[in-house]
Amino acid sequence: MLSVLEGYTLDNPDEIAKDLAADFRKRRVEKNLTREQVADMADVAPSNIARFEQKGLISLGNVIRLAMALGYVHEVKSIFAQPKFQTMDELDEIKRNAGRSKAYRWHDGAKD
Repeated sequence: MLSVLEGYTLDNPDEIAKDLAADFRKRRVEKNLTREQVADMADVAPSNIARFEQKGLISLGNVIRLAMALGYVHEVKSIFAQPKFQTMDELDEIKRNAGRSKAYRWHDGAKD
């Protein structure tokens, strides 16, 4: 039963960052690249790569540079490419707002 529930744990930002870092390290090692080699390819300081792999801490700009260096441009560019929804009401809202360039806040039927 635990194996069924394993995929349904609640995520938090720190755990996601650590998982991302672990996946990055795995891909780097699979390509037989040292941190220094990736640092040169991505124009990211080796100390930033070490901090990322050890603690999951890194700037978005450096994540993008690392992704580019390892050939993951498409994956990074497509993070927010598709709308996500959990309810039919949310899907209706997405369809209603498609094409808008700005979001509006509504309270009791009045626009802020």
